[in-house]
Amino acid sequence: MIDRIGDWMQTRSGVAFHPFDPRPEEIVFEDIAHALSKICRYGGQCLTYYSVAEHSVHVASMAPDALKLTALMHDASEAYLADIIGPIKRCLKEYRAAEATLEHMIAEKFRLFYPYPDEIKQLDKRIIEDERQQNMSPPPMAWGGHREPLGVTLRFWPPQLAYTQFRAAFHAYGGTS
Repeated sequence: MIDRIGDWMQTRSGVAFHPFDPRPEEIVFEDIAHALSKICRYGGQCLTYYSVAEHSVHVASMAPDALKLTALMHDASEAYLADIIGPIKRCLKEYRAAEATLEHMIAEKFRLFYPYPDEIKQLDKRIIEDERQQNMSPPPMAWGGHREPLGVTLRFWPPQLAYTQFRAAFHAYGGTS
């Protein structure tokens, strides 16, 4: 095997994936859908299990048609790098570099807009208010950056349904594996 940077992880499909040295052929849509359906937002510190896959489907549902696929896949790198909560992620320079590299590679593979358009970033920030209102305990202090809610109703899909809904959205928005 050719020397690679860092160690590898095995994906659901059996791929040896190197998070710090990814290759496009190692990025598999089914691995992304599977992992995001099982990763809980907020490091699991919410009232009810709520997956990154469901979050992504909601963000995409509010995006303009031309951006729906990109919005759906905006957190796809988390399938390989995990969903690190903001207070920790901001302190992890190497993680953020790996995330940017992987986001760019995923965008190229699936023909997404990258860097992610500001419109998607705003939708992603606004849904935090919906998530806070519907799935978090009352905050001990104000959350920073309060925005108008996106206006979605969280469904708290179990992993298998989140996987199915994420896959369906991917294909409905023109995604091809």
